[in-house]
Amino acid sequence: QVQLVESGGGLVQAGGSLRLSCAASGSIFRINAMNWYRQAPGKQRDLVGSITSGGSTNYADSVKGRFTISRDNAKNTVYLQMNNLKPEDTAVYYCNAVIWRGVSMNDYWGQGTQVTVSS
Repeated sequence: QVQLVESGGGLVQAGGSLRLSCAASGSIFRINAMNWYRQAPGKQRDLVGSITSGGSTNYADSVKGRFTISRDNAKNTVYLQMNNLKPEDTAVYYCNAVIWRGVSMNDYWGQGTQVTVSS
């Protein structure tokens, strides 16, 4: 059994910052890519950014220069530092991880955390 638990969402004014965390726990052999997605009301879930096990990152154009993904492999945790937040960043943010459990590799999702940016 593997669980991803997110934390750190909330309400912030435009221009502010938030830091999201996502911790993976359970029967984990190795975590490959860790990703952040977001879904605004009435819209599809979109990729915000990714980080490989080696630390390489990529970001959606809409967040480049404002958001930073990092990970602590010893803690099986991925972070999303969000700076200069805009109202259009309002969404439920989900973490996702590709996890090797020794006999199989699967995709896992967190429960989501709400981020609301007021203008």
